Amino acid sequence: MRLMAWIGSGLALLFCLAGCQSAYFAAMEKVGIHKRDILIDRVEDARESQQEAKEEFQSALEAFAALTGFDGGELEDRYNELKEVLERSEDKADEVHERINAVEDVAEALFEEWAAELEEYNSPSLRRSSEQQLRDTRNRCDALVRSMRRAEEKITPVLTPLRDQVLYLKHNLNARAVSALRNELRSVETDVASLIKDLEQAVAEADRFIRQLEAGR
Repeated sequence: MRLMAWIGSGLALLFCLAGCQSAYFAAMEKVGIHKRDILIDRVEDARESQQEAKEEFQSALEAFAALTGFDGGELEDRYNELKEVLERSEDKADEVHERINAVEDVAEALFEEWAAELEEYNSPSLRRSSEQQLRDTRNRCDALVRSMRRAEEKITPVLTPLRDQVLYLKHNLNARAVSALRNELRSVETDVASLIKDLEQAVAEADRFIRQLEAGR
C-alpha cells in the first residue's frame, strides 16, 4: 500500500499541476491501481493524520497544563515548548483537512463511475445487486466523511484559545501572566477531551470502512 501511495503521490503532483483529477485517476488505472484502491489508501492516510492529530493535541494540553502549573524554573523553556507543540498541531490540522478533501475527491469519482456502469449490465439481477452495493458503500463513505468532518470542526475551537495564550505569553512572559491563564485550563481540557473523543470515533469509523471495502474487493 505504501508503494501505491508513493506512485500515487508522484502522479498526483504531475496531474494536479495540469489541473486534471480525472487524468490522474485514468493514469493510475493504466498501472493497475483503481479508484477503489485509491479510496482505501486515502482513507488510511486520513485515519493516520487524525491519529497523529490526536497525539499532538494531547501534547498541547500537557504543555499548557505544565505551563499553567509553573512554580519556578525556566519559564521561557515552558513557553517555547507550548509554542512548538501549537505549531505542530496547526500543521497537523491542515493535513487532516487536506486528507479528508482527498477522500471526498476520489469517492465522488468512484461513485460516479460506478453509477454510470450500472447501465452496462444486461442482467437485471446483477444490475440490482451492484446498485445495492453502490448505495451501501456510498452510505458508509458518507458516514465516514461526516465523522471525520465532525472531528475536524472541533479543531479550531481548540487551536484558537491556544493561539491566544501563546500570543499573550509572548509579550507577558512572567509568573503573573501564567497565573492569569490558569482559569483557562479547564476550558481547554474540556475542548481537547471532546476533540480527542471525536477523533477516536473517526479513526474507528475509518477502520470499519476499510475492512468493509477490502472485503468487497
